[in-house]
Amino acid sequence: MDLYNESLRNEKELIPTDDGSVTLYSKEFNESYHSPKDGALNESLQKHVLPAFNLHQGKTALSILDICYGLGYNTLATLYHVKKYNLPVTLHIISPEFDETLVRSLKNFDYPSEFEMLKPIIEAISENFYYADKQFKIEVLIGDARQTIPSLNADEVRFDIIYQDAFSPKVNPLLWTREWFADIRALCSEDAVLTTYSTAAATRMGLDENGFVLHYFDAPDTRRSLVASPRKIDSLEWIDMALKRQRNPEAKSLKDAEILSAS
Repeated sequence: MDLYNESLRNEKELIPTDDGSVTLYSKEFNESYHSPKDGALNESLQKHVLPAFNLHQGKTALSILDICYGLGYNTLATLYHVKKYNLPVTLHIISPEFDETLVRSLKNFDYPSEFEMLKPIIEAISENFYYADKQFKIEVLIGDARQTIPSLNADEVRFDIIYQDAFSPKVNPLLWTREWFADIRALCSEDAVLTTYSTAAATRMGLDENGFVLHYFDAPDTRRSLVASPRKIDSLEWIDMALKRQRNPEAKSLKDAEILSAS
């Protein structure tokens, strides 16, 4: 398959972001792991962690699917948030990632000072792809997410939160197709919250076609993002997808078959 280029996988450049945290630029995807303008830590907190946790206030146990682990910011920002506010919640985080070398290198990554308290956890994940204590259980599934996620048993795990944060649909389309969102939807709890930075028409169509109700989300100092759920969330700006289709009848979701036939 020509969609990925393993010969370039280890070619990455460290780049600063506007909130003072650093991220990497991937030569394989010609894209950074985070928006330099929004900031790596700020983006994780504002687009993913805070909206998801605000919509699950009061819950004492949460299962989270972090797509994909990458530099670990979303998972680590989640732990930071819980520890900072001493939230009485247990977390089970599952995160697919095909770049094993990257994950192993993260024990030496230049994370922001906010993550200093998480250093033992970072080291354990880098070495074992796993960490567990009385409050947190984290599993990084090394391999292709299109294979590891469908292999999960919906009778054993239902996700309350999904961070849909893969490289963009333009460069990594197989993690944004209608079929991909069907795999995720099958693992969702009834009040699951999916957060994503992508507001592209194809993303909205793929989510809508799998029964997600879509909402715009505007966080401080970041660009507009999406929150999706099997249920309508009254506190957020609902997106009328029927009206969107009327106004843009050419819009369509990404499809596995079309992507694979073109590769």
